[in-house]
Formats: sequence, C-alpha cells, structure tokens
Amino acid sequence: MLRSSVTPPVADLLRRYDAAGTALSCEPVAQGLLNRGYRLATTQGDFFLKHHLDGDPTAISRQHRATRRLAALGVPVAPPLAGADGDTVTVIGGRCYALHPWIDGRHREGAQLSTAGSRRLGALLGLVHTGLERVMEAESAPPPHESADPVHTLSVIEDLLARLARRPEPRDAFDELAEHRLRERRRLLERHAHRRPPAGAPGGWVHGDFHPFNLLYRGAEPAAIIDWDRLGVQPRAEEAVRAAVIFFVRPTGELELPKVRAYARAYRRSAAAQPAELAAAVHRVWWERLNDFWVLRWRYRLDDRRADALFPAASALVVWWTREYDAVCEAFTG
Repeated sequence: MLRSSVTPPVADLLRRYDAAGTALSCEPVAQGLLNRGYRLATTQGDFFLKHHLDGDPTAISRQHRATRRLAALGVPVAPPLAGADGDTVTVIGGRCYALHPWIDGRHREGAQLSTAGSRRLGALLGLVHTGLERVMEAESAPPPHESADPVHTLSVIEDLLARLARRPEPRDAFDELAEHRLRERRRLLERHAHRRPPAGAPGGWVHGDFHPFNLLYRGAEPAAIIDWDRLGVQPRAEEAVRAAVIFFVRPTGELELPKVRAYARAYRRSAAAQPAELAAAVHRVWWERLNDFWVLRWRYRLDDRRADALFPAASALVVWWTREYDAVCEAFTG
C-alpha cells in the first residue's frame, strides 16, 4: 500500500546548499515504491528534489558516485548537487533527500522510437553497462539466481484462482481476464516445464530498472537516465532483454521485432556482448515472465490495483512470446 505523503522540509534542506536559492514552489511530480519526487522552483532556478523512501545513505551515495563518474564518460545522467558539506545525501528527520538539476524532457515508449532511435537506445544501454564496469568498484557477483520453480508457480496459480472464486459478484472485466490468463498459463507451464533454465549467468553492474519512465528524451536524443535506486550486480544481458521487452511491447502483447533487432544489434556492439549471451538471456527472461504473476498478487493478495493497467499487454506477451519463441530469439541474436 502507498505510504502517507510527507511534505519535504524544503527551507531546511536549501540552507544546506550554497547556491540553491530560496524556495518559490514545490510540487510533487512522481510517486513510487522507492522514492518520491518534486519539482522545486527557487530563486536560482528549477531542481528535482528526490525523497528516498527507506533511504540507506551509504547505498544512495554509491548511486550518486556512479552517476557522477558516468557523466564524466559522456553518459546522459543527472548527477545530484553536493551540499555545502560536500555530501550529496541530505538526512533530515531520519529521511534521505537529494537535489538534482531539473531536466526538461519527456518519456518515450518504443512505439514512439524510429528504427534509428531503437539503435540509439540499445547503444545507450551498452554504454551504461561498459561505463559501470569502468567506474564501479569491484564487487563479487551474488550467487547465481535459481530460475522459477514451475511447481511453486502452479501453486500460486491455484491460490489466485481460489481468491478469484471467493470474490463477490459481479466480477469486472479485469477479473474475467485474470481467470482466463491464469488457466491459460497453467496449461503453458504444464507443457513447457521441461524448459526450466539453469541458474543465472555471472553478473555485472547494471542500472537495474531501465524502462521508459526512467529515461528522459529531449527531441529524439536521450537527455537523462534517472532513478538509479536498483543499481546492482546482475546478468547484464538479461537487463538488455527486459528493457527491450518493456520498450517494444505492443498493447496487444506482440513485440516490435524489427525495432528489437535494431536495438539488440546496437547493444551487442556497444557492450561487446555475444549472440549466445543474448540467446541465454532471452530464454531466462521468457521463463521469468512465464512464471510471473506480480500484478495479480498485488491485486488479489494486497488489494493494490496500481499495476492493473500493465496486466493485459504483459499477460498477452507471454502467450505470444511462447508461440514465437524462435523469432524473438533471432531478433536478439541475428
């Protein structure tokens, strides 16, 4: 569930910066699980004020160091401003804040990108991965992540179907779609359970949440990659596949494969990734999606409907991807 909003202590915060000016207005612009954001107008200009929920100053400072170093390599980011004490994290009342330059830009989904724009996107993510490899301190990769167990997934399906059956009438269109997709997914899992992949590949530093709402464009060019809260060590090629699946899925569940192909070729060149690496990532992400019901768990276990709008396309994608598996794999590796 959403936490109650907390008005940021703007006056106190601005006093900790030498040249941020005096506040004129502070309007919320984003609200999420990991942070809240505000457009802060001052006598010195506009800023993005980020409130990190459950903030860990050490982890946030690491994210900040990464973006500042990436900026020096030419990666489009919006590093935070340092306060008068040199720190980029301000802790007030036990809450963590950071002040960033305001970036004028817009989010663009894959449908709004040309083939050339898709290539730029793939090359950008490759630049992020190779840049992080250069600027981040060495850190041991976590143990290989086990792939989803279809036996467990089938039990989740039965639980969700039981919760649906107990819902009071009348059911809405979402409930009907959810029941249809759950029964459909059960059949797919029973048919493809033998294709469960082994434990994951070795990891590298990744953004961790690379999708359209975390990338701002100015015209056709990326202006800033934002929200580095999930910066961490994971298989890099899997991030590349997940990002493409989010950017290039149509509302009806198909992927725009010509754009995926352009994106993936540019990513492989930029990140020096081999086709076999992408093929393995495609298989693992496909299996991940086949076993994933997070939107339905939010709705039926937590009574949280914020993600409902994502379900129709995401659930249709799994069915289409299973049917067109070879074509999807070729788009990422050809």
